Amino acid sequence: MRRRAALLTSLGLPALVAACGNRQRMDLLSQPTRSVFFADDSVALDAAAQGVVRDVSDTYKRYTRTWSRIQLVGYVAPEPGQAPLVSLSRARAEAVRNALIADGVPGNIITFEGRGAAAFSSPDMAVEARRVDIRFAL
Repeated sequence: MRRRAALLTSLGLPALVAACGNRQRMDLLSQPTRSVFFADDSVALDAAAQGVVRDVSDTYKRYTRTWSRIQLVGYVAPEPGQAPLVSLSRARAEAVRNALIADGVPGNIITFEGRGAAAFSSPDMAVEARRVDIRFAL
C-alpha cells in the first residue's frame, strides 16, 4: 500500500491517495464491536475467544496504518448482594490484551479497563455479561 501511495503521489494523484486512506478509515469504523465471553469466575480464553482474538489481530494487520488504538472493556455478571467485581472485569480485559500481544498486536496501542457488573437479559443469559468488548479506534 505504501508503494502504491508513493507511486500515485508521484504521478500527481494525491486526491486518489487520500480517498484510499478515507476508504480504509470508513472500513475500520464500520467494524462491529467484538466480544469475548468467559465462564463464571474465569479469565481463561476458550477456543471461541481465541478465534475472536485472532480475528481482531488479523484486522489490526489489515488496517495497521489506519488506526491508533484498540479499546478493551471488561465486564462481569452482577451477583446479588455483592459489590461489582471490577478487579475480575479488569483481569479479563488484561487477559484479552495479553492474547492480542501474543498474536502480534503491539501493546502500546491497546487500552483496557474493567467496568464491573453489566446487565443481562435473563438469569439464563448471565454469560452475556461475562465479557470483554473490543472496539477499534482511530
